[in-house]
Amino acid sequence: MKKNRFYRFARVVLGFVFKLYYHPKVIGKENILKDGAIIVAGNHKHVMDQCGIIISTKREMHYMAKKEYFDSKYAWFFRKTGCISVDRSIHDEVAKAKALDVLKNGGALGIFPEGTRNKTKEFLLPFKFGCVSMAKKTDAYIIPFGVTGDYKFRSKNLVYRIGKPFKVGGRSLEEANKKLEKEIGNLMKLNLKENK
Repeated sequence: MKKNRFYRFARVVLGFVFKLYYHPKVIGKENILKDGAIIVAGNHKHVMDQCGIIISTKREMHYMAKKEYFDSKYAWFFRKTGCISVDRSIHDEVAKAKALDVLKNGGALGIFPEGTRNKTKEFLLPFKFGCVSMAKKTDAYIIPFGVTGDYKFRSKNLVYRIGKPFKVGGRSLEEANKKLEKEIGNLMKLNLKENK
């Protein structure tokens, strides 16, 4: 895939600011494969959740982001950094096609299977099937991650834990989705256990 110079520049500059301000702990960076089609999927608690993944790999991450971001004054930034606009009010086939193109070209896609930020008291929201469906269609690896803690200045407990890659393989979409949910949940629980 063609290299996005703006993305590389933004990753270095904004990544430095993100690390300096929030002081996140990232475990398992080595699990993000250096080449081939991958989907990095994790829980969604904060607007900055993708940043911990972006700073963990030199690969260009194409994050699926809600359409509203592309209607704001920052739309140019989301476009230039390779984000994919998703209209959550419909079954967005255009967004899905763009995401599949990324994977078919051996790229890296970022997804939050919950579909939106979890502002409830539930540990995880029900997972949508987009991640496992696209992984199955393209034979992409899914790389789960769990993020826990507070997005505060020099946070003491903000942890990203990246798990081992796996493929959907012969599993049904229901089985694969349950596995993904379990993997992400276990990574979150491990973070919380270690931060007690």
